[in-house]
Amino acid sequence: MAEQGWAMKGELVLSCNCTVFCPCVLSLGSHPPTEGYCQTWAGFRIDAGHFGEVDLSGLNLGLVMEIPGYMSRGNWTAGLFIDKQASVYAVKALTRIFTGKAGGTTALLSILVGEFLGVEQVPITYETRDKTRIFQIPKIIDGAVTPIPGKDREKDTVIGNSEYWIAPEIIVARSDKSKMRAFGRNWNFAGRSAEICKLDWRGP
Repeated sequence: MAEQGWAMKGELVLSCNCTVFCPCVLSLGSHPPTEGYCQTWAGFRIDAGHFGEVDLSGLNLGLVMEIPGYMSRGNWTAGLFIDKQASVYAVKALTRIFTGKAGGTTALLSILVGEFLGVEQVPITYETRDKTRIFQIPKIIDGAVTPIPGKDREKDTVIGNSEYWIAPEIIVARSDKSKMRAFGRNWNFAGRSAEICKLDWRGP
């Protein structure tokens, strides 16, 4: 299965505990998060995707991560939520992708994640209302993230042409609400740093 070609396109939203915009995006992991450590959740909407012959299109995902210091130094903790609608084959495929075992864009997760908390299959919704992204997993994640407008108030503040591993273009955003309760953790990052990116990952 490790040699299977895979790809996914769509969008992702990320909310973290940084008080101002995440320095990991600009420093590429060479500067610590604003609080000295990172707690974050990310929501994924796969518009089109596959793992070999397994169709991943139309599925939503949630990822929870803790990073104890510099992003590049590893020792991450991660847990994965997969759409209730996913087939058993899709669950296996997505688990391989998000543990880095499928190679490609997420390969670094196999090196940086020291503890994997497991996979839960749950109902997940990812919606866009005006410019706000609403990401919800009942009783687990309740998030609403809105882009920060730039000087031209009709346009978002965007970081472009970045080497950031998640995406080369990042919409700078803020969490309107951001509650996460799972794996023994209880977070609330309302008013803190957030990102919105195009999802365009592939491998191996």
